[in-house]
Amino acid sequence: MMRDGYSDSPRRGPAGQRPMGRVDLIGAGPGDPDLLTIRALRLLQTAEVVVHDRLVSDQIMELIPASTRRIFVGKESGCHPVPQESINALLVELALSGLHVARLKGGDPTIFGRGGEEFEAVRAAGIPCDYVPGITAAQGAAASARLPLTHRGLATGLRLVTGHRARDAALDLDWASLADPDTTLVVYMGGANIQDIATRLIAHGMPAALPVLAVSAATTPSETRRRFDLAGLANGQEPGPMPAPLLFIIGHVAALAEDAALPCPVPAALAAGFAPDFNAAVELASHD
Repeated sequence: MMRDGYSDSPRRGPAGQRPMGRVDLIGAGPGDPDLLTIRALRLLQTAEVVVHDRLVSDQIMELIPASTRRIFVGKESGCHPVPQESINALLVELALSGLHVARLKGGDPTIFGRGGEEFEAVRAAGIPCDYVPGITAAQGAAASARLPLTHRGLATGLRLVTGHRARDAALDLDWASLADPDTTLVVYMGGANIQDIATRLIAHGMPAALPVLAVSAATTPSETRRRFDLAGLANGQEPGPMPAPLLFIIGHVAALAEDAALPCPVPAALAAGFAPDFNAAVELASHD
């Protein structure tokens, strides 16, 4: 059967061997299971093995059948127990053994998630592979704060950049281009370098009074957010006890954030640990 542009039927391997499996690179979204796509949910409930990252929320992991094999390959700053090359090799090995592999990543796998490297490795081995997009952290954080990322009269464009670099690598960005007050700038994984980033933006002409919203664990019960101005961050003002990774929304729209100094409200059902019943949605998706 053809669905979503590819065949659900496994590709046949050499004679006498189990059919070749496939890999789906799936975006888990920012954390709230209500923001998971129907296609992602369907694949998670039919995959034979799920290879997942640290930033996939517990609520989303609970939607995976208990019988499904799970392999954790999570990373955090300065701690990569499973190197990227080993993750690539693992995906290839599992698929060549005939398994349907769901590679589950927080946010969207193609936005600062190294999904492109994994896709290339899997396709180079001749294995079918697809991207399943997810809501990226910038969208989730903005929605939780009830602010638009673009807004007539405040922001006519949007830029997404990473504030994280490999060890000893320079934070070498096009600062003159980024220092545009009419464009919302979202910095992913910027906690360790935000003072340097703010200083460079001001040096290249971005207004020192421009508002900044820092967000941690967007759309989850643990979400926190705080508002600053660019000068405060450049002068060493700390975001406070906010778990990494931190996301910074820099621009006029950040002033529109609701209750930016307070713990963030979440749906009562999610706060109570309730995982929605998606059976009806899955049944609908299976008949597309």
